[in-house]
Amino acid sequence: MIRHIVFFTAKDEDGIDQILEGLSVLTSIPHARRLEVARNRKSDQLGNEIDVVVYGEFDSEAELDAYKTHDLYREAIRCVRPVRELRFAADYELSTDVHFAGTGGLSQVAQRRRPGGRD
Repeated sequence: MIRHIVFFTAKDEDGIDQILEGLSVLTSIPHARRLEVARNRKSDQLGNEIDVVVYGEFDSEAELDAYKTHDLYREAIRCVRPVRELRFAADYELSTDVHFAGTGGLSQVAQRRRPGGRD
């Protein structure tokens, strides 16, 4: 599974609602297993610059590609680009790229070994 996370900042406070509205069409694209669009709560003690978050889960690279080439994706870009300042995106494969804590505090690793045996 691939997780796709995108962070947006608005050019000004009034643009946040427009970004949320423009990105909400993404939830109608059928290729995501899960897709969320949300306003950042801005409760982090170190930084609260991000205004809006998009979180998606996709079963494969092909599903993510189909999502990114869908007409509604292009519509969201058209609506959001004029009012956004910054956009940061990250994609990662859950089964191979993730370090995570399991139940009971035991650390589990699902990370591909690098060539030469280095981590």
